[in-house]
Amino acid sequence: MGPHPAVAAIRLAVRRVLHDVLVDFPTSPPPQPALASAPALAGGAAPLVLVACSGGADSMALASALAFEAPKLGLRAGGVTVDHGLQAGSDVRAAEVAERLRLLGLEPVESVAVSVGREGGPEAAARDARYAALDAAAERHGAVAVLLGHTRDDQAETVLLGLARGSGIRSLSGMAQVSGAHGRYRRPFLRLDRQTVRRACLAQSLPVWDDPHNVDPAYTRSRVRHEALPVLEKALGKGVVEALARTAQLSRDDADALDAWAARAEAEVRTDLPSAGAAPAATASTGQASADQASTGQASAGAAGAARAPGADLVELDAVGLHALPTAVRRRVLRRAAIAAGAPAGSLFARHIEEVDRLITGWRGQRPLNLPGRVEVRREGGRLVIRQG
Repeated sequence: MGPHPAVAAIRLAVRRVLHDVLVDFPTSPPPQPALASAPALAGGAAPLVLVACSGGADSMALASALAFEAPKLGLRAGGVTVDHGLQAGSDVRAAEVAERLRLLGLEPVESVAVSVGREGGPEAAARDARYAALDAAAERHGAVAVLLGHTRDDQAETVLLGLARGSGIRSLSGMAQVSGAHGRYRRPFLRLDRQTVRRACLAQSLPVWDDPHNVDPAYTRSRVRHEALPVLEKALGKGVVEALARTAQLSRDDADALDAWAARAEAEVRTDLPSAGAAPAATASTGQASADQASTGQASAGAAGAARAPGADLVELDAVGLHALPTAVRRRVLRRAAIAAGAPAGSLFARHIEEVDRLITGWRGQRPLNLPGRVEVRREGGRLVIRQG
């Protein structure tokens, strides 16, 4: 008799992701030296994959599947739990989670305590602290990937939150299956619903901890989960979660295509570079940080737009060439240029880009604009000049 169907489902999801990891990070050393910031596999050692585990059902199921599948593929498996220090006894719970991970056979296992600030609100601040800790742990242990337990339900919630913000198609694309520097973060469960994952824990008698913050209406995501989604399902019928998750994937495909177009267009309209082809090209993933930062807290100014070269505090664009571009592409080029000039990606909103766009589409001799990061945008004849003051 095989495993419970839910257990089989989580194992298959993890197995597929681990196969991808092996393709990206083969056990044999690469023929050329790797980038300094990329994970190194010294002497052909088996790659290490970590699981981020809070002790909840999603991450405990993920940890159990990783512990089962990794050895079969010649991978090492470890775990990290983050103590946010937001509740009494959180250090004790973190130690208990770490012990459960060791009992599953994971090694290394680490419990990391963090200090949560206030910037961006409690949820965003906790995410920032958590991802900083996970990044540091991955670097410390030389891990090639960190698995995250986000499910299809989490994806649906993220899409609704993006829709409420009104921040465009990239925000509606939700969380990527692969994100972070060098594809560090992997989300095997994005196509599995939360109930399947919870049933897998029950079938394996895995102890889980339900975070009271997940049902606290003071938190926006909690209200979406326990109030907004149930109302939508009652009004529209079952299948809302699946439809929202599908919307995320379709939106991501469209956003990736537009971002790639914008990267090519930027190379053609920038006049401050030695040649048109010298502008940094973007991969399909370069534009995804807007949504991924909002949903996961990962901050990467380069991923949010144009890569910023050292000392690149001046960007000049051809206004005629910009005017000829479709609005969606032109505004992406403007965002990339503003970030390249020094505007913080996380502080650059749609209203800023719309104002800059009017210097192209509605030029009437307007005064220069000020953007976050002390960045000034002015129209000078046929050029749009963006510089950090």
